[in-house]
Amino acid sequence: MSALLSEKDATGKAKQVFDEIQDTFGMVPNFFKAQAAVDPEWLEINWQRQKLIMLTEGGLDRKTKEIIALVVSMVNHCEYCSLAHESMARMVGTSQEEIDEVKMVVELFSSFNVIADSLKIPCDILPPPETE
Repeated sequence: MSALLSEKDATGKAKQVFDEIQDTFGMVPNFFKAQAAVDPEWLEINWQRQKLIMLTEGGLDRKTKEIIALVVSMVNHCEYCSLAHESMARMVGTSQEEIDEVKMVVELFSSFNVIADSLKIPCDILPPPETE
């Protein structure tokens, strides 16, 4: 198991980033504590990436981003991330019915991907070219 840097032991850059994470989430997840224990600079870089991609409004809303994060975590078999992003998705308005449906879609397309790859099916459905 990874070492975790606790909030009480955090100093300098780690404390500064932990304070920002605490203000954002109301807690400092172990995911960030483990990174801080390895290298506070690494923690800071990944926190900046988190803010830029997940916490900044763009073409996708936060709920959609959390659902995508949940799907990727499930496909990658990351228990920590699957549980965390299911929780985050629920916190930003995703219903249990929607979570259950996401899980059904992941299972369906995990199976369909194996079928398509194992049969080496040539793709005949392509996205349309971009238009200006």
